[in-house]
Amino acid sequence: MRAAALYSAAGSLLLTTLAATPAGGTPTRPEAPGVPGTAELRGTAVAVARARAAGIDFGACAAADVPQAPDELRCGTVTVPLDYAHPNGKQIELTVSRTRATQKDPRNSKRKVPRQGALVYNPGGPGASGMYFPLVGALPDWQRIAAAYDLVGYAPRGVGRSAPLSCEDPKGFFKGPSAAPTHPSEAYKRQRVARAKKYARGCAQRSGGRLRYYTSLDNARDLDVLRAALGENRLTFMGASYGTYFGALYAAMFPSHLRRMVLDSAVNPDPAKVWYADNLDQSAAFEERWADFRDWIARHDDVYRLGATPGRVQRAYDTARERLARKAAGGKVGPGQLQNAFLTAGYYDDFWPSRAGALSAYLHGDPAPLVRVAAPHPGTATEAENGRAVYTAVECNDAPWPTDFAVWDRDNTRLARVAPFETWDNAWMNLPCAYWPAPRRQPLDVRTGPGELPPVLILAAERDAAAPYAGAVEMNRRLAGSVLVTERDAGTHGIGGGPNKCVDAYFDAYLLEGRLPARHASCAPRPEPKPDAPRAGEESRRDALRGKAERR
Repeated sequence: MRAAALYSAAGSLLLTTLAATPAGGTPTRPEAPGVPGTAELRGTAVAVARARAAGIDFGACAAADVPQAPDELRCGTVTVPLDYAHPNGKQIELTVSRTRATQKDPRNSKRKVPRQGALVYNPGGPGASGMYFPLVGALPDWQRIAAAYDLVGYAPRGVGRSAPLSCEDPKGFFKGPSAAPTHPSEAYKRQRVARAKKYARGCAQRSGGRLRYYTSLDNARDLDVLRAALGENRLTFMGASYGTYFGALYAAMFPSHLRRMVLDSAVNPDPAKVWYADNLDQSAAFEERWADFRDWIARHDDVYRLGATPGRVQRAYDTARERLARKAAGGKVGPGQLQNAFLTAGYYDDFWPSRAGALSAYLHGDPAPLVRVAAPHPGTATEAENGRAVYTAVECNDAPWPTDFAVWDRDNTRLARVAPFETWDNAWMNLPCAYWPAPRRQPLDVRTGPGELPPVLILAAERDAAAPYAGAVEMNRRLAGSVLVTERDAGTHGIGGGPNKCVDAYFDAYLLEGRLPARHASCAPRPEPKPDAPRAGEESRRDALRGKAERR
């Protein structure tokens, strides 16, 4: 799904506030039949042993990795095989960032906190970088965790300077203004099919033979090599969104290498859902979240003047779409950019005031706020194109996809009748997978039995659109001994380390003490965002810093 800044609550706050296994041990569970495994298992063991011996030489961070990095943030690289079946073949380097555990109790400056090792984080995507993650330790809600853990982020394979992947010239990546019909014509569909075929060809042409090696299974193997390079016998990991999927793969492939794992906003690991059916479920969930947003705007009609009922808010939005189709705001913002800006509100409800304010200002004669929140940022084109390329490659490689557009047309036409907000834009985002030039894999059937791995903490918001709640329930069912903590009647994507004190109590107790509730637990929702009257020249700092183009 396109153009949303996707992070866990940790990343959201950053943007707002600026029994051990012997080293080199092999996984204890084989991969599922049909998934390349034996050679990759041996190759992973070879790479792990090398990484354990080499470690990571941390030093000052390059500006290309973390611009203006503070002194306490250090960066380095870890070397992994491009193809784990041939561990002595071509090697690639993944960039890594770290802050050391402070070992200072934020509640008692005289007390020294025991170090518990490294906490490795992935923000999802596929295609998102976690290089900024260690900076979260400066935030008050994270200082206890930062005292006990080295905070480690990294750029997965393909992302940033980690063997970067590209599918088209970044100079042409931001195309605006653009259309976004909720019920596209046959002619428009033909245009999008042609564009998807061209994009898939571009991925192959610009990556060569590397394209097939950008997969979730390879991401899980890379994670084990990173564990060894950090000197950790067992991994403590937090994955958000898509990061929960390959985190679950890691748990199934390397259960004896796992210490603790937080899966925040878990996606559905059912092989039948990866990834075509999952995208249909996601589009349906975004319709419900869009309804939540419209209801909130209607209840604050005294501020936004967009209508006192959700239906009237929808008509106001449709009016803006029609006007933008005739004349783009600022020459840059058409219906596609409008939809994209409002999609971010489906991920994070703290975007609601800025989006509602921008729409209100536009319909009342001032397009400037809408241009600020919705216009493409050319300076982020390279990063956004890279993120889109990695997203596409990983999802297309991970699983079979329908290769006949008639199937896509049938399924999305039916869904768009009841869920028009995001259905077709989500389909266009993923359509290159219908024409993908690299081999498709069969997803690993993620399952663990009782006692096979340490208890896992799963966090989920009940109305999360990007990772529908049913996925967290399925993840909980498949990982024996895991515990699900639910934020009821809430929809923000990524809830660990955020503003909900109830969620954070479970989160901290698990990471700091290894304690989990005995059974499924739930928390009341966070407070709704407060409406802000639209003011000329105002935009959220988080809007200004957004820049990824991922879906989960």
